[in-house]
Formats: sequence, structure tokens, C-alpha cells
Amino acid sequence: MSPRPKNQESPLLAAGERSFRLLIDAVSDHAIYLLDPQGRIITWNPGAERTTGYLADEVTGQDFSRFFTLEDQAAGRPGQVLAAAAADGRCEDEGWQVRKDGSRFWATTVLDAIRGEDGELIGFAGITRDFTERKLAEDALRASERQFRRLVQGVTDYAIFMLDPDGYVTSWNSGAAVLKGYRADEIIGQHFSRFYTEEDRAIDQPARALAAARERGHFEKEGWRVRKDGSRFFASVVIDPIHENGQLVGFAKVTRDITERRQAQEALEEAREQLFQAQKMEAIGQLTGGVAHDFNNLLQAISGCLQMVERRVDDPRVREILVAGQQAIDRGARLTQQLLAFARRQPLHPERIDIGTTLRATSELLARSLRADIRLKMELEPDLWPIEADPTQFELALLNLAVNARDAMPDGGQLTIEGQNLSLAPGRDPDGLAGDFVRLRVIDTGTGMPAEVAARACEPFFTTKEVGKGSGLGLSQVYGFARQSGGAVRIETRPGAGTTIVLVLPRAQAAGHGASLPAPDQGTAVA
Repeated sequence: MSPRPKNQESPLLAAGERSFRLLIDAVSDHAIYLLDPQGRIITWNPGAERTTGYLADEVTGQDFSRFFTLEDQAAGRPGQVLAAAAADGRCEDEGWQVRKDGSRFWATTVLDAIRGEDGELIGFAGITRDFTERKLAEDALRASERQFRRLVQGVTDYAIFMLDPDGYVTSWNSGAAVLKGYRADEIIGQHFSRFYTEEDRAIDQPARALAAARERGHFEKEGWRVRKDGSRFFASVVIDPIHENGQLVGFAKVTRDITERRQAQEALEEAREQLFQAQKMEAIGQLTGGVAHDFNNLLQAISGCLQMVERRVDDPRVREILVAGQQAIDRGARLTQQLLAFARRQPLHPERIDIGTTLRATSELLARSLRADIRLKMELEPDLWPIEADPTQFELALLNLAVNARDAMPDGGQLTIEGQNLSLAPGRDPDGLAGDFVRLRVIDTGTGMPAEVAARACEPFFTTKEVGKGSGLGLSQVYGFARQSGGAVRIETRPGAGTTIVLVLPRAQAAGHGASLPAPDQGTAVA
């Protein structure tokens, strides 16, 4: 078959070229143009005019380098782009370009080398698109991300970090490094469970926290956490899941050290409890003092009646009854004395007491009040200050404490009496004490007491002993004596860990006998 005559193909080719030209001219958001091998513009479509602001007759024959910034021109970038396209057949470039009015736009340019049938380079086909809006949006996003990273890194009192879906650390801010003690290179890639205590890990608390955050969309809890050095801190923890396209990609975790806040709350609660205890003991003391005073007056009246009967009756049988009645009155008088001691209404005769000498002198009496299976030990500072207190009541307080300790150690043990000098600054002591004191700690290795028992231990007639084994007035005497002497009593105990009674008494200010403390005008107990 012979080829068609050339004049038969020309109309088709002409029609194809016109269609292609129409297509190129219809593209308004892409600059499409041809360059000769030296980079001079040959053709220029309407999209190029809209993008750059130049009309075709303004740029045809001009070097395409005019669209590059002065910095890029000085660096030889236009020639580099042409050389890369000629060498590789194609070059993609991205950067700022310049419009006719001098404004800049972010352009992506693709240059394809055009070669003839003999392979000779005859020019370049170029397509440029304006991506300024996308570029500005990306720059804004990157700037926002950088700003956010700086913000997160600048927070030093919060640990802010990311976890992958399995709980492994993927990011770490400076606050986390400060709070937990790990540098980023030490902890990224490690599982976050290492921040939990052994007790929490034993019950799988880390996995439970992630599961709760995943299921509920948020997890928040307070608890103890562990630093790199092994120390613990009380933390507020928040975990939020992070999703992308509906898929869980990790967790955002925020931890804050709230140890000081917890300690302040505990101190406030302790202060409230101490105030409640003080108010309760004060109310009980007032009631006890009033009852003891009235009871004491009744005993005096009964004693007087018995004495009158004794003078008028000679029958020996009646006298025996009178003696028994007087003995009961004497026991009632001693009970009244103990109640007045608790109510801080007993008459005291304070003297300067050398603690060391007194304790050594009474050690034999204390030892006799104990059993053979209980060892008595004393640990006193060598220069223990003297105190100002009633010596009789002081010795009775020591004896009451020794007896209580003995009963708390049914299987034997050790009773230790420690003595230290103590200086208290104003406003620091829970009992409001200030100045110089001597602190005696009477420590047993017995059964200890639960908190609810310790809170009532100093109340009169409160006892955990069997009926007939204790009056419940031993610690109440110690409490009343200490408070009336200007000191305090504290109980430190825990079930199974023994009990420590802390007796704080004021230091004697001068040598010799001190003045007697005046007792309220409540009557005198019968001796």
C-alpha cells in the first residue's frame, strides 16, 4: 500500500495542533511554556500570563531566569535547573519566583528536555504552578508546631510526653526530665510502666490505665510514682488517647507532682483532728472536773458523818463498819485525785527536777512494776535539762506509763525510756508549745493500738483491758499532769508495732524550787 500524499495528512495535523493549542490555552492554573536550549521563552499560555502577570509579547524571547529571585539568580540556580533537565531529561524544582509586579509566589516547576529525532536538544517544555497558599499554610502549620514544641518543652513543672499504642515512650519534654529524672535519650523507647511503683505493677495498673483511657476517651488518677533515683512522689496523672483517621496512634500523658499539695492537705486534716481532739478533751476535762469536785464534797460530808457516828457509838461491830466505810471514802478520794489530775484542777507543787537523777532513782521502782520477761533500758542525753514539775505526779506518771507498757507486752519485750532536749519555735508545734522542753519517749515493743483506740486512750475510764484489770485512769493522769505542767502528751502507735508515749515537759528556768502552780478554787480532795 502506497503512503498517503502529504497534502492529505496536513488537514489532520493542522486540526490536531489547533486542538492542542486550545487545550493549552484553556489551562489557566498552570503556566505552560516552551524554552529554547538557552532558556529563552518561545511560547506562553494564558495560565502563564495569569500566574506571572506577563503577557506573551512581553516575555517571548526573554530568558526564563527573570522569574527567579535575585538571590537565586546570583547563585546560578536558573542555569542549574536547565543543566539538570538536559542531563536527566527532567528536572523538578520548588522555590520562590517573582511576578511582573515584584511580588513573590511559591512555585513548583517541571522542566522536560525536548530532543529531535537525532537526539539533539532542541528546547524544554515547562510547567509551573502557584502553590503559595499551600506553602503559607504549611509554613504556618510548621511554625505552629514549632511554637507548640517550644511551649511543651518550656513547661518544666509538668511532665508532658507521648506513648505509642502499647505504652512505649515516643516523646519527652523538659518537664518530664525534671520531674522524673530521665533524659530523653534514656527513656524514649522504654515502657511507661517503669514510673509506677512495684505494688501498682503487681496489679497491672499501667495496662489498666491505658485500657481505661482507650475505652472512656480519658483517664485521670492520683497516686505514687517513682523517679529514676528510686524516690517516690505523689502525682496527678492524665492520659488521653490520640486517633488519626479513626485509628488509635498513641496516648498523650501529662503528669504533675502534687506531693506538696498532698502533704498540705494531710497537715490540714491532722490539724483539724488535733483541734477536734483538744476540744473533746477540754470538754471531757470540764465535765470530769465538775463531777470530781462535787463527788469530793460528797465524800467530805460522808466522812464527817462517819466521824460523828464513831464518836457516839461504842459497839465494836459498828466500828468495823465505820472503818470499812472510811476505807471506801479514801479510795474514792484517790479516784477524785486522778479525775482532778485529768481535768488539770489538782493542786501541783512544781520543783526543779533533775531528770537523769530522778529516772535512775525510780528505775528500781519501775523495774518492780514490770515482769521478769521485760527488760528496762534508759537512753538519756548526757546534758539533759532539768524540768519544772511536781515530783510526786511526775513519778506517778512514769509508773502509770510503765504499767501500761507491761500490760501491752504479755509475751515480754523491752521498755525503753529516752530523754532529749527539745527547743520549739513559736507556731511550729501542734500543741502550741514554744520554748525549751525535755522530751521523754517511753517506748514498748508490745501489741500497739489502732488509730481509733489511740484517739481515746487519754480519756478517763477508757480501757481495752478486761473488767477488773484496769481503771482507765493511767493515761488520763499522765495527760492531765503534762498539760497542767505546761507540756503535752502524744501517742505514736500502730497495731503490731508497739507504742511510744511522748511526754513533753517545760525546762526549769532557774535553780532551786519553783513557785507552786495555783490550783483552781475547786476544793481539796480527801487524802
